[in-house]
Amino acid sequence: MTAGAVEPDEDMPAPPARPTVRVGAPTERRNPLSADLDLMSTRDVLTVINEADRRVPTAVAAVLDEIAAAVDLAVAALRDGHRVHYFGAGTSGRLAVLDAAELAPTFNSPRHWFCSHLAGGPDAMWQAVEDAEDDDRGGAADAAGCVRAGDLVVGLAASGRTPYVLGALAASRAKGASTVLLCANPEAEAARSVDVFIGVDTGPEVVTGSTRMKAGTAQKLVLNAFSTAVMVRLGRVYSNLMIDMVATNAKLRGRMISILVEATGCSEEVSRRALNEADGDLKTALVSLVSGAEVAAARAALARSADQVRGALALLAT
Repeated sequence: MTAGAVEPDEDMPAPPARPTVRVGAPTERRNPLSADLDLMSTRDVLTVINEADRRVPTAVAAVLDEIAAAVDLAVAALRDGHRVHYFGAGTSGRLAVLDAAELAPTFNSPRHWFCSHLAGGPDAMWQAVEDAEDDDRGGAADAAGCVRAGDLVVGLAASGRTPYVLGALAASRAKGASTVLLCANPEAEAARSVDVFIGVDTGPEVVTGSTRMKAGTAQKLVLNAFSTAVMVRLGRVYSNLMIDMVATNAKLRGRMISILVEATGCSEEVSRRALNEADGDLKTALVSLVSGAEVAAARAALARSADQVRGALALLAT
């Protein structure tokens, strides 16, 4: 025994064995196309990864009907004054946090509309808290503390079996919320216990079990499409222009002028003047320029049409 070492106490009980689970999801299988990855040149490693990534958009395209169903549930919930919740662990949870955080500055959506919940709490955003994903009671408790009847809860789990996520979904159903599960396992057993199941078939990862790769890319694509479509359906986009953005810096203030020029065909000078007259409110300036109405009339029409540009323009055209 080395100096300073502590001799083990034979009477001291051994620590309990930590639970072990062997996951049978496709994301845990070996990918034959990346065999001997460690023997390849750098360029060949990158080629294998890139070729695997090409599968992801096609896999997402195969579940567009399911994503559309989830969008419709979210729109209905938000229109009725409810919220959308994301529950995830690890990469899945971090992508959910990212998606929710970007909606307010992009679409000026109320910050309480989309709420993200990450296994292990906020610290898990920056450092892995691996055991947290096994805590189904923690997921249930997090959901019970904030989910209400009428909300929509989206669970994200690459394998489709993450206990924290499934615990949150079960508690949310008990609360009367609608539920969605997004995963990379089309055969997940939990598919039968949610209102909408989005199982993206991305197959085995280049590095076996590393779901930050294709599975994570698929979740990012689905979340981008899901939340953007929700905002479009809620009238926060006019044509393909973001008309509800928050101009928090010089670049975004310039983008407001560009949007008005694109949407109305007016000059930059006219667009800038209209935006100033509207006190920086892009929607009001847009409705005023397109309809030819005074700013006050444009603002009133927006108020009467639940802040919808198309609806305000229809009112002013009558």
